Amino acid sequence: MFGRFDKAELRGVRARDLLPRGFAGRPFRVVETGGTSGAPIRVVDVTRAVHDAGMYGVMLEARGLAMTPSGPHAYGHFVKLLGDSRGGAVFSVDFDPRWVKALLRDERSADGYVGHLIDQTRAVLDDERPALLFTTSRLLLSPAPALPKPLAAYGVRAVCTGGTSCREEEARYLREEYLQGVQWIDTYGNTLMGHALQGDAAAPDRPHTYHLPPPLAAVHVVEPGDMWREVPLGARGRVRVTTLLEDLFLPNLLERDNAVRTGPHPWFPWEGLAGIGAYAEEGDTLTEGVY
Repeated sequence: MFGRFDKAELRGVRARDLLPRGFAGRPFRVVETGGTSGAPIRVVDVTRAVHDAGMYGVMLEARGLAMTPSGPHAYGHFVKLLGDSRGGAVFSVDFDPRWVKALLRDERSADGYVGHLIDQTRAVLDDERPALLFTTSRLLLSPAPALPKPLAAYGVRAVCTGGTSCREEEARYLREEYLQGVQWIDTYGNTLMGHALQGDAAAPDRPHTYHLPPPLAAVHVVEPGDMWREVPLGARGRVRVTTLLEDLFLPNLLERDNAVRTGPHPWFPWEGLAGIGAYAEEGDTLTEGVY
């Protein structure tokens, strides 16, 4: 019924024109992608953050630290809404992920900027002792070794990551060296598709799978040369997503990721993904950075 949706079309549309008429008069936010595959994309968020906050609500303690992108990025908005929904206090760092990507594209070092983010994070950890830390997997690899003591010693009970990918050996390193006594809740997703939840987050000896909750979205792993043909279970292909929200419908969007198709999980009775990595079409330039 619907063909491939080209995300480039969103780059030429005014964000306000994406607000459905039925939502006129309701509060909304304009959120942007991180710009990994080109110019950022803007969409309108009326319901997504509310859905995500409800999904994560059971995990938030009285205080949380958002080491997440600020400004127009959905991740930071979501954490603040989650804090509001639970009566929690959210402390944020000043984080512009596009500056990191600009440095990397120009073949300059991003170490100085990452150090700036770590300094902000350490100050909040020392002063406020947050129970929950939100950040990205890639960024978590930087502050953890730089801290003089494990995260649990600062009062952190859980870390929730999303955005950039984290290799299995990196995840094992973090768990064994810096996350003892801390629950690590990793997700896969982005501004356009939402959050896929991780299965077996506490079982490092099993492959980590990610499952996108229906009916708000549907994910498929397809042949790179044929977006309508799913790969067999256990095979690797390109990620195709359909987002179906009250305020946002994106059919058959080919993501910038490749992954292994997996079966249902005891926690999630629908198929999932594993081994997620970057996918680049011919002529694409991907700059992942720290978000």
